[in-house]
Amino acid sequence: MSWEFWIDRGGTFTDCIGFAPNGTFHVAKVLSSETAPVAAIRAVLDRAEGLPEGAPLPPCRVKLGTTVATNALLERRGVPTLLVANRGLGDVVEIGTQERPDLFDLDIRKPPPVYRQVIEVAGRVGVDGARLEALDLEAAREALEAARRAGIASVAIVSIHAYAHPEDEESLLALARECGFEHAVASHQVARELGLLARAETTCVDAYLTPLLRRHVAALEAALPGSQLRFMQSSGGLTPGERFRGPTALLSGPAGGVVGAARVAASAGFERAVGFDMGGTSTDVSLIEGGDLQRSFETLVGGVRVRAPMLRIHTVAAGGGSLCRFDGIRFCVGPESAGAEPGPLCYGDRRARELALTDVNFFLGRVQPDRFPFPLEMAPVERALAAQARELHAAGHPRDPEAIAAGYVEVANASMAEAIRQVSVARGVDPRDCALVGFGGAGGQHVCAIARGLGMGDVLLHRFAGILSAYGIGVADTSWDGQRDAGRVALPEGASPLPEAVGLALDELEREGRVALEQEGAGEARTEHRLDLRYVGTETPLAVRAPEDGDFAAAFARDHEARFGYTRPGRPIEIVTARVRVFARSSAPPLPAAAGRSAPTPLREARVWFPGLGRQV
Repeated sequence: MSWEFWIDRGGTFTDCIGFAPNGTFHVAKVLSSETAPVAAIRAVLDRAEGLPEGAPLPPCRVKLGTTVATNALLERRGVPTLLVANRGLGDVVEIGTQERPDLFDLDIRKPPPVYRQVIEVAGRVGVDGARLEALDLEAAREALEAARRAGIASVAIVSIHAYAHPEDEESLLALARECGFEHAVASHQVARELGLLARAETTCVDAYLTPLLRRHVAALEAALPGSQLRFMQSSGGLTPGERFRGPTALLSGPAGGVVGAARVAASAGFERAVGFDMGGTSTDVSLIEGGDLQRSFETLVGGVRVRAPMLRIHTVAAGGGSLCRFDGIRFCVGPESAGAEPGPLCYGDRRARELALTDVNFFLGRVQPDRFPFPLEMAPVERALAAQARELHAAGHPRDPEAIAAGYVEVANASMAEAIRQVSVARGVDPRDCALVGFGGAGGQHVCAIARGLGMGDVLLHRFAGILSAYGIGVADTSWDGQRDAGRVALPEGASPLPEAVGLALDELEREGRVALEQEGAGEARTEHRLDLRYVGTETPLAVRAPEDGDFAAAFARDHEARFGYTRPGRPIEIVTARVRVFARSSAPPLPAAAGRSAPTPLREARVWFPGLGRQV
């Protein structure tokens, strides 16, 4: 056996679990950067085997979650992208849904589109595939060549009705490749289902981000020659680098945390749990029911609507690096973050100027300096709190430094508790019926107070809680996801066979997924079928997993009752989309056995602040 590494590259820290050929495991945590995954591997090998500095890394197996795509989308740092659309439809993405992002905001600022330029091409087919307008390939070639000369690197091709009739898109795709673009993608390749706007936005995201991911994969392959690389997708499954694309990479790291939390809850015997992942930049929460990972198939990320399977994760800007400020009226925690550089004041970087949540936890004794991956400094934290105390006193709100620090902790806890309500109460689940799985580098500092505030009686902290996203990435399945538009045909009642076209679509998708995993050597493939169903006349479908008895109608009624609180007996149900997930179970090395349930022997005593109790030993 060679070494195996499970890595989560987060916004502040990159976590790494390494398994040696002799079965021992090793952990490393380094500050995030472009080269952090390789640095983490090198740190493990140096500690375990004394790898000389600058020596080449041996071939190994690497499973990796990364924030490359997420950060590039949020910061609009993708490659220059061209949108190719039907004549008259070039502004569909810009117009969007006209939904107000904030209902009462008088100064609406829409996120900028990810594409730089749009060209409209004559040529159109109807919903039935009939030719309505001839495709003008000569004019398209001229426009594509001009865009390439202007520095456009990537092309997104979107034609109306291409989910059912992709011929025009295929012709334009071949033409774009002839023109020498770095990357070209058509909408029927990434989201073959009804919904022009969401399909267009998803295609633009693919064109905008996939070239960056390919460069990232190529850099890792160059730094790790001979190694086998697998990347975490937003759906909670692993994939090789050639299938790792922008729309499926946006929740790469957080998805690993959900998988890890589900494993922890299942091993402890809990059917329902809430994952609570508090890192350096943000906190991600997720609901786990019956061991099932809750997925969404259309998600708004960075102001862009993306059609791709993603785990349902609610994120709030409250992490260890979140800046703590008094705005003259109230205490605020986040959304701005100190990041990895310069980091919180206690990191000792002289460029740091503002107090962060890690600083106040350090001041309150909730971060023990000798348990941190590098030395911490208390003096700059004390100076910052003293300065805020003087500011509050001058404003007529006298508070001592400890009360200020405790106030910031309470504000952060309230924000994170509300996030948990959003994934539980808002979906008809009582959080008191769930265990709270705490993890992430900062999770242990807040998880008990949040559980107490929500009335949750069980808190689970895994031995790898500080690096549980890396653990989840390591134990995740290898997976492939596909979908086809089902044409809004009627769903038969009871366990009657599905309409022929829907059955054929499911079979075709399953064959395609099995071939993909077989070519990757992923092991025995399993499948999961779902249908997007809705009552006729309604807009929002529910993705219903194929029931064992084959009665989709009854399964839909149960899911609709649980989600919305009612059903419509006698109302016809229509099939919107057919979905297939093909996956192979992980062959991850076994972790060391748990130490048992006996109370551990205390190793030390320290004075720590607790809510309502002050500092206690």
